[in-house]
Amino acid sequence: MQRILRIYLEDGLRADAEAGQHNFFRILRDAFAARGFQVGWHRNSPAERIRSVARPGYALFHAEEPGHARALTVWRAYLYPFWRIENTARRMGWGLAQQDFDPAAVDAAEAERFRAFWRARLAGDASATGPDRGRGYVFVPLQGRLLEHRGFQTMSPVEMLRNVLAEDLERCILVTLHPSEVYEPAEHAALAALGPRVEVVRGDLHALLAGADYVVTQNSGAAFLGLFHRRPVALFAEADFHHVCHRVDRLGPAEALRRAREEGELAAAGAYLYWFLQQGCINAGRPGAGEKIIARVAELGWQV
Repeated sequence: MQRILRIYLEDGLRADAEAGQHNFFRILRDAFAARGFQVGWHRNSPAERIRSVARPGYALFHAEEPGHARALTVWRAYLYPFWRIENTARRMGWGLAQQDFDPAAVDAAEAERFRAFWRARLAGDASATGPDRGRGYVFVPLQGRLLEHRGFQTMSPVEMLRNVLAEDLERCILVTLHPSEVYEPAEHAALAALGPRVEVVRGDLHALLAGADYVVTQNSGAAFLGLFHRRPVALFAEADFHHVCHRVDRLGPAEALRRAREEGELAAAGAYLYWFLQQGCINAGRPGAGEKIIARVAELGWQV
């Protein structure tokens, strides 16, 4: 195996990485260079990913399926500076998703300091002035393809909302649309047909999370961020952060929603976030990140 690493990134991200201006990819480049690897940068396009099969060395794709035996994928773990390196783009196939979470194995005081620090850093005024309890609504961060039931989901997003309406007869449901998605007229019409208790809103994400009683999602990263506010989550699709969520695939929609509705604040949120991010991911803001990168790719089979 030639000691070559080719990293496939989107144009803006690639420009920053090549210039050494992206912290994580600079650490990654230096860790491999220190072990005698030639590191190259490529456009993260379908054509380039196909060409990678015939190119010597290893390939690392940003947020794409690896596609061949010498490739891995790298993902931001919901917030900077935390990253994951995996051998599949399917979230439930990721290493952390397959592990068991034991809150008793985490230092509770250290974990709560971690949660409080990141909550304040992420939420700003929503953290400083907002209550750490709900205000009487359900928050549903939507993603894309609202009318489709895809393979990793228990039902379509619109059907998910119908279940929330049926199971929670009191609260209004605040819905956000994903800024990167383009929604068809039929999708907007389907949301409007759900009635006046479903309201599409815009606003500060952390203010919406801090004010909610609980969060309902397919597998939006917004729900993961809600854990910093101790918000219970009803999960309608596969996700790597399923451990402390109420899973519809296991409980059914009625029971998962009941548990989220009645839980109150999620007591294990701090321990879980510390276990997931600080212990389970690569923190590019801490010393030793390069060694963790090398250890992770070696764990996944690369000869480094």
